[in-house]
Amino acid sequence: MKYTIALMALISMLFSGTGSAADTPTLEQIKKSETIRIGYRETEPPMSFLNKDNQPIGYSIELCLHIVNEVKKVLKNPNIATRYVPVTATNRFEALRDNSIDILCGATTKTLSRSELVDFTQLTFITGAALLSLQSSKVDGIPDLTGKKVAVVKGTTTMEVMKKTLKKEISDAVIVPVDSAAAGLDLVIKGEVAALSADQIVLIGLVVTHKDPKQFAVSDKVFSFEPFALAVRRNDADFRLLANRVLSHLSRSGGIKKVYDQWFGKYITEFPALLEALYILNATPR
Repeated sequence: MKYTIALMALISMLFSGTGSAADTPTLEQIKKSETIRIGYRETEPPMSFLNKDNQPIGYSIELCLHIVNEVKKVLKNPNIATRYVPVTATNRFEALRDNSIDILCGATTKTLSRSELVDFTQLTFITGAALLSLQSSKVDGIPDLTGKKVAVVKGTTTMEVMKKTLKKEISDAVIVPVDSAAAGLDLVIKGEVAALSADQIVLIGLVVTHKDPKQFAVSDKVFSFEPFALAVRRNDADFRLLANRVLSHLSRSGGIKKVYDQWFGKYITEFPALLEALYILNATPR
């Protein structure tokens, strides 16, 4: 009887994939490797981008660094290293699923369909899709795209929203898929597309970090609702809870507004009421 039980246990281990690194809890992996891997986008300012020294910086990166500090405290190891792993709009979720990164820090919209692939933390920001164009040929809204081309980053929620919006408006505008917002901006500058559509805060970031920002215009109105969050591997409750505890503490203490001011204060003069409500809701008691 005892041999039968042992055999069943062995079979269970073989088929459950117990030895797979992807099945190992994130905190356990970090403890063993003494490294936490942050996935980030290189051209999504001010959420996630490279500075002049090619170092990842931005609002989402800053939040993740707070999480890194908490991981060090929980694991009682101040020497845990942080490794940055660049990802794209196309492969970012797969990077979590195949265990290439431990947390995704960028401009990522939380959706139910994406929740089939990864888990999300509390919301970290709220924005919406808008349009960036040249001041000399300003595009204020979808009607201005009639007979023109608009660049949209592949694998983003903006792509799906733009397709539905153009269909609803019965517009003949043509969508030009691009690999990054920076690539879309280049097409706008060259006159190959009339506009670039992306999350408004990302468009603002592209403009203010450009060497000649006055040549661009960003539409005031948004045509979608984009709730941002950090992403982690599915079914890792302990790591997700740690991240949410950090975000809640930042909201309760007011630290989140300091992070906001650092990355958005110089771009947006009036603090958005909707974002303030989000921070209040995120201030979950201990």
